Amino acid sequence: MNNQKKRDGSHRSLHLLEELSRGDAVTQRELSSKLGVALGLVNSYIKNLVSKGYITVKAVPPKRYAYYLTPKGFAEKTRLTYHHLQNFTNLYREARRDFKELFNRLYIEGVKSVVFAGADEAAEIAYLSLQEFDIKFAGIVDNERTGKDFFKYKIMPFEKIKEIDADFIIVSSFFKRDEIYKKLMEADITPEKIKSIFPVSFEST
Repeated sequence: MNNQKKRDGSHRSLHLLEELSRGDAVTQRELSSKLGVALGLVNSYIKNLVSKGYITVKAVPPKRYAYYLTPKGFAEKTRLTYHHLQNFTNLYREARRDFKELFNRLYIEGVKSVVFAGADEAAEIAYLSLQEFDIKFAGIVDNERTGKDFFKYKIMPFEKIKEIDADFIIVSSFFKRDEIYKKLMEADITPEKIKSIFPVSFEST
């Protein structure tokens, strides 16, 4: 679990550094929306990056800030990118195995169709694993990537999840798994209909 938290933290730091490296004037609320994390967490990350000398901040009225990576920040971004690639290699190997085991169990149980919730690298691994089984792919939802392509499909908004005819919902994002699980609970999806290979810290009770 500690390794997963470190992996999550490194990924979010990298994603934030990538956004800030553009030098655009943005609010922390906008960054929160782009990153898919809580506003308070964005504020905490930015303070941490400033304290480490990775970024500098310039106020741009009204209530906006321009963030600039320092040479030290660019070096950190490069380091995190390298580690992210290493982590992705490990994630791919483990997720490929676990997704195949999950879909094999579902196939044996007679499951005919699944829908994915969350579109990122893990979702791509899940889709490739699903192709080995006679289970229909009913679609994928992700608010941040709505309308974009996912293989030969279009990503749909999360609100469509209850309209899609599928036997099970697969939590197909590693980094947003807690957020997705919480949204599914709020949408009154029964836990029995949700399948995931990733542990979640969000509790439904």
